[in-house]
Amino acid sequence: MRKICVVITARASYSRIKTVLTAIQAHPRLDLQIVVTGSALVDRFGNIIPYLEAEALPVSAIIPNLLDVESDTASAKTTGLAVIELATFFANHRPDVVVTVADRFETIATAIAAVNMNIPLAHIQGGEMTGNIDDRIRNSISQLADLHFVATENARARLIHMGLSPQKVFYTGCPSIDLLHRYKDRDFDPYEIYGGVGSEPDLDQPYLVVLQHPVTTETGHSKWQIGNTLHAIAALNIPSVWFWPNADPGTAGTAQGIRAFREQHPELPFHFFKNMESAHFIRLLKNCACFVGNSSVGIRECSALGVPAVNIGSRQRGRERGPNVMDCIPDTEAIISAVRHQLTHGPYPPVTLYGKGHAGERIAEQLANIPFILKKHLLPA
Repeated sequence: MRKICVVITARASYSRIKTVLTAIQAHPRLDLQIVVTGSALVDRFGNIIPYLEAEALPVSAIIPNLLDVESDTASAKTTGLAVIELATFFANHRPDVVVTVADRFETIATAIAAVNMNIPLAHIQGGEMTGNIDDRIRNSISQLADLHFVATENARARLIHMGLSPQKVFYTGCPSIDLLHRYKDRDFDPYEIYGGVGSEPDLDQPYLVVLQHPVTTETGHSKWQIGNTLHAIAALNIPSVWFWPNADPGTAGTAQGIRAFREQHPELPFHFFKNMESAHFIRLLKNCACFVGNSSVGIRECSALGVPAVNIGSRQRGRERGPNVMDCIPDTEAIISAVRHQLTHGPYPPVTLYGKGHAGERIAEQLANIPFILKKHLLPA
């Protein structure tokens, strides 16, 4: 049995890796280890432990390490703490391969610990491009990793262009796409299950889903940026379901902007949730009139669903996108215009840019069969 250790650092990483976890657990030649750390343990950012338990997925270790999310110094220290504690876990449990996901700042800790302990490292969602510090983290992990499971053909080509061996870069599609077509109509009451705050607009009528994170290279503008989005959606006066931002530098400004606006405008048809199980979130997303914000959800999942999306600002700059996405600057009038355009257009034809499903099974099969050979050097130019 090969021991596969998957390190999850945030709620977004869990949704990206969920079908990989279930496929590894179901595989007869793989033994799944799950380590949960970072913001994935914090209620206000989406504690994933209850969801792992509900799926009967084994949690091998819990490593609390998240410091003040507002400080870039704290982000660096959070990463350092994770390296120390992950090294201890790896030493005690000796996985045959460690899997890290995507590009959040905490994920590089997984790579540093595994590489220094000569444990093969697999990276999911390398080769992509975005408009913030995530690019630097993602590309650094790609250079450290021994195996690469990418979401698009262009991502694979980009990694090979960076000098990585084509034999170690596998186009599998994005595991988050695996979940999309399992769920259809909204058959649950989100207010009853998840509580949240705000009014409770009728979700049988057209509604927006809004999710906006701080931009890690523009942290001083996060409160102003979310304020412009709030004023735009208020001017449109459309029922809207809002979700709490990630744990990133700049989150305090985003959160302060949301709280102040919410208290000043309780009459608006807005409801705010901290977190939601992925199956329920997908149902809400699939049935909304438009997605608004700067999360990759608008580009990745919404393209596969054909949901119109308004992408605000620079956070997703460079990421491959389908025709469903309309970009705009973080300006109130620009956001209003973009949302109106998308509402008038309506649903788009779904595209398979990020895969057709079954990525989790493909990744598990590769982990069960591919030789784990530590990378020695880049390909010659």
